[in-house]
Amino acid sequence: MSLKSAAARCFAALVARRTARWAKHPADSQEKVLKGLLAKARETAFGKDHGFAHIQSHKEFANRVPIRDYEQLKPYIDRTVSGEADVLWPGRPIYLAKTSGTTSGVKYIPITHPSMKEQVVASRNAILSYIHERGGADFVDGKMIFLQGSPELQEKNGIKVGRLSGISAHFVPSYLQKNRMPSWETNCMEDWEKKVDRIVEETREEDMTVIAGIPSWVQMYFEKLEARTGKKVGQLFPNFQLFIYGGVNYEPYRAKFENLIGRKVDSIELFPASEGFFAYQDSQSEPGMLLLLDAGIYYEFVKASEFFNDAPERLTIAEVELGVNYVMVISTNAGLWAYNLGDTIQFISRDPYRIVVSGRIQHFISAFGEHVIAKEVEVAMQKALAATGARVNEFTVVPQINPEKQELPYHEWLIEFEHRPENMVQFRDLLDQSLQAQNSYYFDLIEGNILQPLKITPIKRNGFMAYMKSIGKLGGQNKVQRLYNDRNAAIGVLQQKDDAV
Repeated sequence: MSLKSAAARCFAALVARRTARWAKHPADSQEKVLKGLLAKARETAFGKDHGFAHIQSHKEFANRVPIRDYEQLKPYIDRTVSGEADVLWPGRPIYLAKTSGTTSGVKYIPITHPSMKEQVVASRNAILSYIHERGGADFVDGKMIFLQGSPELQEKNGIKVGRLSGISAHFVPSYLQKNRMPSWETNCMEDWEKKVDRIVEETREEDMTVIAGIPSWVQMYFEKLEARTGKKVGQLFPNFQLFIYGGVNYEPYRAKFENLIGRKVDSIELFPASEGFFAYQDSQSEPGMLLLLDAGIYYEFVKASEFFNDAPERLTIAEVELGVNYVMVISTNAGLWAYNLGDTIQFISRDPYRIVVSGRIQHFISAFGEHVIAKEVEVAMQKALAATGARVNEFTVVPQINPEKQELPYHEWLIEFEHRPENMVQFRDLLDQSLQAQNSYYFDLIEGNILQPLKITPIKRNGFMAYMKSIGKLGGQNKVQRLYNDRNAAIGVLQQKDDAV
């Protein structure tokens, strides 16, 4: 055992004890966070406008600070971006994370010293949690890679601007710098396809032990490795032990990954965003991710079914229930206050509080009141793949409201198969039956002959990649949208259908 791996094991045990302390007192941890945030920001423009000095409880906070999305908070953010100090948080942010919003165009999310510190600590603790559970840390001696955006930063009114993954590249701990790949020059490349080609050349002879990134883009890296070397990833990297991912559900990709690797590897799911680092998978034996309740973020939860009501109830961590779809509302040490992140989550454990990401509050199919969410279609896909041995590269689902030939409407699943099921009708039925079992509204619409069972439209090989490239979102932190409620919004994907089928 190397000195580095021995030190990692000791540090992992320490972090595990610290985590257990706040996880055993979730409500107290969150109350402490809220009071700390309010005290720190009481003299900011936002704090004065909303009477932070007079807030003593969550109820008072909810009464004084309405839920806002990016557009509603934008007047304050614009002042921050212009260089004004003490607007949302004391001083000025050290970075602006540039991100493409689904409804707001380009967004600039402030990142402060304390919020960046929490991002780094959470990333570190996710790996340390794995080390503590597994009892081994030999992989820290090998090479590690995170497929990410360019770390080159711009500047706007004296504040550095970049993608979150690029900003994070500046905070890799010094003891990991020798292990980190790819080279800085390669990481700065903007052309994603050329960048992955270069990464393949730089890593193919290395002892890769940890690989991280969004599954769809890591899959592209693996495919290029196999094409270039003629070997499975697991053969090429015999010590490859850990895949770290975030942004999308890994399960629909798992079978394809294991085929590319040639064996199973452990995985850690993360839930980071430009707005904060919210959760990470803390156990290989228990599902879900540990919600970080002591990391500079105060959480409120609104039932998704009530979110668009005039005055939806805002719940604290002590009031949530298992299995309910909640919109997650955050207040952070970067100056986001009662901010609608847009993500929906479900709690699957309250001791400790573990969550799964169920989708986006704006991403669903409800053309007929069914309100199908991402988690439901992903679970259906996972079950169909497991039952048939099929593998998919990517998929999305859109409604067909006005089909030809006076057919009943239906959900159309646009699927790019890596390995097609032998019986496509059986595969379709498994998808549909699973969706009906999860969503009673969808079941009622099928039973009542309002909808017909779903239909599958195969997408041509690399069709989703071509679509993402066509809209300038190939690689990096970009993800394929899982659900479209507006068929016209998915026209670019529909154009990639496989006409040979």
